[in-house]
Amino acid sequence: MHADLPKRIQDLKQSRHAIILAHNYQPPEIQDIADLTGDSLELSREAAATNAAVIVFCGVHFMAETAAILNPDKTVLLPRVDAGCPMADMITPDDVRAVRAEHPEIPIVTYVNSTAAVKAESTVCCT
Repeated sequence: MHADLPKRIQDLKQSRHAIILAHNYQPPEIQDIADLTGDSLELSREAAATNAAVIVFCGVHFMAETAAILNPDKTVLLPRVDAGCPMADMITPDDVRAVRAEHPEIPIVTYVNSTAAVKAESTVCCT
């Protein structure tokens, strides 16, 4: 990491009233500059509780989506827009609609570590 980068990041966090959340799978250099680290559920709870205007989410796409859903009036940034989760990508909204069409009487329970589009097609989410 460039020597002055941590200070530049701290200055930006202060001037933009931002918080950095980092998943515990992130490398140590990222965790070191984060305000909070944890698993996806813990970080979602922290995102919901923060009064920061900007949330920088160092994690995968669905985590930033969840933070944005919980904070519709805040800016949520995902430094790596290509940061995906193979587990979350195992099901699509079309898959959920197909199951619902085949079994309309059954509630569809989706794991919280899924995309917002999949959650939107589900009856309920669980952790």
